[in-house]
Amino acid sequence: MAKKSVVTEAQEIGLAIQLINLGARLQLLESETSLSRERLLKLYKELKGVSPPKGMLPFSIDWFITWQPNIHSSIFIGIHKYLVEHAGVSGIEAIMKAYRLYLEQVPYTAGEEPVLSLTRAWTLVRFFSSNMLSTACCTKCSGNFVVHCFDLNEDYVCGLCHMPSRAGKTKKVKEARAEAALLSA
Repeated sequence: MAKKSVVTEAQEIGLAIQLINLGARLQLLESETSLSRERLLKLYKELKGVSPPKGMLPFSIDWFITWQPNIHSSIFIGIHKYLVEHAGVSGIEAIMKAYRLYLEQVPYTAGEEPVLSLTRAWTLVRFFSSNMLSTACCTKCSGNFVVHCFDLNEDYVCGLCHMPSRAGKTKKVKEARAEAALLSA
């Protein structure tokens, strides 16, 4: 039986705590730490007060290409690439640092979830590593945006320079309904 290092285990628990506090799902925790599933469940329940969400992790690259998720994914991956290339960080540390910086840059109200969760950000980096996604430069604004690797992106125009006709309408509808409900009460 191999000896377990107390220091290594403490570092793994510290990493798991950071990931849970950033919103990591159990599958991400299992992949990035060597802690047992039972230990991670217990830790998650202790920190969050509830069991971790069940279900499959996001697996479709198409989610990252749709209008709003594409903008958020592009911001995150730009930060991540910069940290990897210039700050000398890699792996899960780079993902966590990039995600914290992303959260600082993208406003969201309390009680709402950011568009890009840590689990999706982690998945996005994995899609980049496996050459399923890459970035393309917008011909109008020169920003780099997430695209399918094998699409033709020579004359790419981003979702900010060429917004879809329905962009932002759902939020306005929600706000209008909430306002109407307040006025009728």
